[in-house]
Order: sequence, then structure tokens, then C-alpha cells
Amino acid sequence: MSIAVVKYNAGNIHSVLSALGRLGTEAVVTDDKEALQSASRVIFPGVGEAKSAMDYLRAKGLDTILRNLRQPFLGICLGMQLMCGKSEEGPADCLGIFPGVTVTRFPKEGGAKIPHVGWNTLALRRGQYLFQDLGDQAWCYFVHSYYVPLSPYSVALTSYDGITFSSALHKDNFWGCQFHPEKSADAGEKILRRFLEVE
Repeated sequence: MSIAVVKYNAGNIHSVLSALGRLGTEAVVTDDKEALQSASRVIFPGVGEAKSAMDYLRAKGLDTILRNLRQPFLGICLGMQLMCGKSEEGPADCLGIFPGVTVTRFPKEGGAKIPHVGWNTLALRRGQYLFQDLGDQAWCYFVHSYYVPLSPYSVALTSYDGITFSSALHKDNFWGCQFHPEKSADAGEKILRRFLEVE
């Protein structure tokens, strides 16, 4: 199995590599088009800002490559947000893998602190392969100021400060997690292991 982690101007790659290492798996960090296309799995992590990230991807020609991949693909945090249609952060036109979905900023006038940082629960929709080992709910770790609204692609939901948002998305070979599975202890390890096993 060959796993490619997308290299772009966003952080959090080291923690993803460490999590994969704990599962006995190595990955290559790359922005090479052929390496991404030939990998058996692609992980698209990210902590950063949407517009500058998309500018980098377009400059490298990776926007077209990523949206047309056919192998299992997992976006994490900013990675998941960049898979949507648009983001208010920038604002930015994103990859459009989940079309018609606009990433939205948590309102400043809410009572809770922004960013949303810490552990929160996932309400899971049944039948989702990546989450089958988690039961009806799981605790996972979040760090984000922007959220993905509910859509037909939402497969896990989380509530914060009165807003219920998409904590996971799925379409065809593409999955996204707003939370950080690499920082989510046993639940996150189970999700990553399932991703490595998905056909």
C-alpha cells in the first residue's frame, strides 16, 4: 500500500504521519502530481487559511488533480473545508468535490469561544464504513473557526454554541473530517485504520 499526504502550505502534517506510524504505516509527503495519482490512498490534512491554501494548490496545478482522484481520499480539518464549493475564509473558491457547500464562520456574537477547540461528540449516520466501530457517538478533537453547514453529504454531525454542523462528509471515494482523527485517541485511530482498509 502506498499512502500520499498532500504537501501544501498548511500545517499539521507531522501529527498525521505520527498517527500513521502508530498504525504501522508509512506515508510520503508530496505535491508531485504523478505520486498523488499513483498512490493507493491520499490524505489531505491542514491547519491554515483557505484562500492562501487554494492559491498554492492552483499554482501547482493540484486543484484539478485532487478533485479527479479515484482512490480513497481523506480530508482533515482545513482539508475537508477545501473540498467544499466555497469558503468565507478569504473568501475562496475551493475544490468543489462537495458542490454547493459553503464553509461558514462561527458568528462572533455567540456566547462560546471561537475557535471551537477541544473534545466534542459526533452524531453518526448509520451505514458509514469509516465509523462502524464507534457506536452511535464518539468523542473527537476539534480546532476550527469555520464550519461546514449540513448538506446531503453530511455523515456525522456535531453541535457547538447552538449550531449543528457537519463533522464528517462523504461522497464516492471522498471522505472529510472536520475533527482531527490523528489527535482523537481511540476513536480517531479506529477511523484511520478503517480508511487504510477501505476498498
